[in-house]
Amino acid sequence: MPTKRRLANAIRALSMDAVQAANSGHPGMPMGMADAAVALYADHLKHDPSDPHWPDRDRFVLSAGHGSMLAYSLLHLSGYAHPTMQEIKDFRQLKSPCAGHPENFLLAGVETTTGPLGQGLATAVGMAIAERHLNAIYGDELVDHHTYVIAGDGCLMEGINHEAAGLAGHLQLGRLIVLWDDNEITIDGSTDLSRTEDVLGRHEAMGWSTHECDGMSADAVSRAIAEAKKVNKPSIIRCKTTIGYGAPTKQGTAATHGAPLGEDEIAKAREELGWDAEPFVIPDDVREAWTAIGQRAQAEKQAWEERLAASDKAQAFKDQLDGKWDRRWQGQLIEKLIANPEKMATRKASEIVLAAINEAIPATIGGSADLTGSNNTKAGGIGPLDAKNYGGRYIYYGIREFGMAAAMNGMALHGGVLPYGGTFLVFADYSRPAIRLGALMGAKVVHVMTHDSIGLGEDGPTHQPVEHLQSLRAMPGLTVYRPCDAVETAEAWGDALAGDGPALLALSRQGLPQMRLEKSEHNLTAKGAYRIKSAKKDRRVILIATGSEVHLAAEVAERLENDGVGADVVSMPSWEKFRAQDAAYQADILPEVDPSEILRVSIEAGTTFGWSDMTMKNGLNIGIDSFGASAPAPDLFEKFGFTPEAIQSKIMERLNND
Repeated sequence: MPTKRRLANAIRALSMDAVQAANSGHPGMPMGMADAAVALYADHLKHDPSDPHWPDRDRFVLSAGHGSMLAYSLLHLSGYAHPTMQEIKDFRQLKSPCAGHPENFLLAGVETTTGPLGQGLATAVGMAIAERHLNAIYGDELVDHHTYVIAGDGCLMEGINHEAAGLAGHLQLGRLIVLWDDNEITIDGSTDLSRTEDVLGRHEAMGWSTHECDGMSADAVSRAIAEAKKVNKPSIIRCKTTIGYGAPTKQGTAATHGAPLGEDEIAKAREELGWDAEPFVIPDDVREAWTAIGQRAQAEKQAWEERLAASDKAQAFKDQLDGKWDRRWQGQLIEKLIANPEKMATRKASEIVLAAINEAIPATIGGSADLTGSNNTKAGGIGPLDAKNYGGRYIYYGIREFGMAAAMNGMALHGGVLPYGGTFLVFADYSRPAIRLGALMGAKVVHVMTHDSIGLGEDGPTHQPVEHLQSLRAMPGLTVYRPCDAVETAEAWGDALAGDGPALLALSRQGLPQMRLEKSEHNLTAKGAYRIKSAKKDRRVILIATGSEVHLAAEVAERLENDGVGADVVSMPSWEKFRAQDAAYQADILPEVDPSEILRVSIEAGTTFGWSDMTMKNGLNIGIDSFGASAPAPDLFEKFGFTPEAIQSKIMERLNND
């Protein structure tokens, strides 16, 4: 059997060769952490390369995603179907799944997309939450695994680490183990340039178990992991490593961090490591040993499958993992709402919807970033998920918007749970990097964002979102809904749960009249836009509005009709969904005619940026292209021109001038 160091050197060789071939990448981290990775895979990680989606596998997250060749080497060597050696040779090229940073949608075995530092670790916190929650429901016989993370200095410096570590410590997530690659190097040079804090002391203060070991010794790392497994707290293991280990003139320096080593240095590194194989060639003894490592958990998997087959919870477990949820709640609830229309804030409507959802779908795990009473996210009798009761379904995240969003991504990626979490829409800025990463991955998460406009009133411009809707609509892969009433809110939730990726609901603080008073055979919100009121007189205007401005548009339309101007009112709760409709539907709702014949007018209490896509070049866009002010909501809407009189006046002026 080859030594563990020789197994680690295979990782080092593949990493430096692939980066050199690409003339791009980060060889230093995988070369420094290769021994620690061998310890994890050879002695601890429970997985099956032939079944990358085995539900009870351990999760491994490479938070330091720039060291992606560590992940690709491990997957290839341990027997996963991909990446192949040719795909590794094509590292960072368009035809290869070996992207510059690990992408979970390109390679089975990559649990989450990483790269933006700290997010991998924070996402892993969500995976660990999901594991403990499902364990509380289905027991050790079906759910009993760990979440391992390799994190670098940058991951632990980023602010999200403080949020994620605090949450993990508070919840006592003992199945979460972080291997810290403490090589004391960042891109700028020594970590002494930018950090003097006691990293382990900080984590210990947050409720973590802390450990230290020689990261260049696989046996030492393995012993540290074994000790961490005994502790009922999340653990961080300080692995003292040498970045770029084996590169004789560059190891231990920033020169190995983000650039190829060069042919001469690689040749010398091969001599230093005693590695005489040609580039991209794995000697037979090493290949066989790594194959055996990949097969190490097959007996455990077989035993798990036997337990699943014998379990009386098997069908419920499978259904929860497969997302087979009762969807009858939507039709039943909408019937009640139409039968008893009420004026209410859409955040309140969301609470009513969530009460039905949480009763019908046991997979939901809700939460809020310390705004439960404002977001109205705790509904349906669900209790707290905490260190005393992992079977609960509501997480008090504290003031940790970014950490909450990343943890929800992790729960969704783990599988078996459907996470949603709330904050104010203006604080989407705090959550944005995790929302973006979730959109990139297609993570099924629902972000509940309340207080969606100047309508929140007296808290003033610091809390009044203006540009946020448009910036979120610009994000690929994210579906944004801004419902106008309780019925649209129920439809938005239904469509969000039926979709494949993340969704965001922008909800009002102020009460809104119910616009939908008749039952529809279809989910109209799922169309993205629909005609909520048709012109009675000859159509001259199409009013397009969202959320709290739809009822305002209806009032404007009534005034126009009284003046002999026919006006359609189009409710557009989701730009993304409308753009996904076929051309015929879009043309029916928004016919492409000369503005002198039919004027398109957008009405939304936010920036007008982007609305010309819907109103055409010569359309009229009613919005707010400045920050708000502190005052009661009615006063603010009047100040910024969101009254029927003011809008009608602008429309008539445009029509008369045309």
